Amino acid sequence: MNTLHRSTLLAVAGTALALSLTACQSDSGSTSSRPTTSATVASSPAAGATTAAKDTGTSEAAGSGGSARSAGAKGSTGASSTGSTGGRGTAATPVCTARDVRVTAATQDGPPYTHIVLTARNTSGHSCRLAGFPHIQFLESHKQDVPAVAKSKPAMPVVLTAGAPAYALVKLSDGGADEDVEPVSAFSLQLEGDATVIAVTAPGSEGIAVDPAKALTGYWTPELRNGADDF
Repeated sequence: MNTLHRSTLLAVAGTALALSLTACQSDSGSTSSRPTTSATVASSPAAGATTAAKDTGTSEAAGSGGSARSAGAKGSTGASSTGSTGGRGTAATPVCTARDVRVTAATQDGPPYTHIVLTARNTSGHSCRLAGFPHIQFLESHKQDVPAVAKSKPAMPVVLTAGAPAYALVKLSDGGADEDVEPVSAFSLQLEGDATVIAVTAPGSEGIAVDPAKALTGYWTPELRNGADDF
């Protein structure tokens, strides 16, 4: 009986030990699997963050690149437009006519008044191109246009925006006491490319003294070239 009882007890103890070991192994397996699962879960957000960062970086790069390209395209277009506006723009801009501008005259410097300045202001409300020089006739008895001084010609055509002025310096005489001058209270002027005659009132209460043999005119320029045209 004692032998049988001991054998039974040993068998039961062995079974219990085996179950205990199995449970430990099972717990050990579960414990080892949790960190693995936990690590996988933790690495998923990291991977997601990396992917998001890459996606964000790509999007930002593409966005900034797109903006840069877009800005560059606009810039280059602007530069091209601006650069070519002087060429194409002036060619496409209509020539100023007598209806587009108002021409006035003023004396330059003090007496003897040997020069006047013509101002042609664009009153049309749109841009126009003021070509060449003013075609002036001071006297009814002297029908030839006043000669133009070639060195006063600007490098680029003069394009007047709405309200903008252009200027032309005109020589009347040498200012000598013995010159053959004639008084002029008004004179006629034509713009290049337009046959309309513009009547311009001479400055001063007594008008101007003109020597037809000495009279000269400069080209239209966008600025008053005071002293730049030595004629």
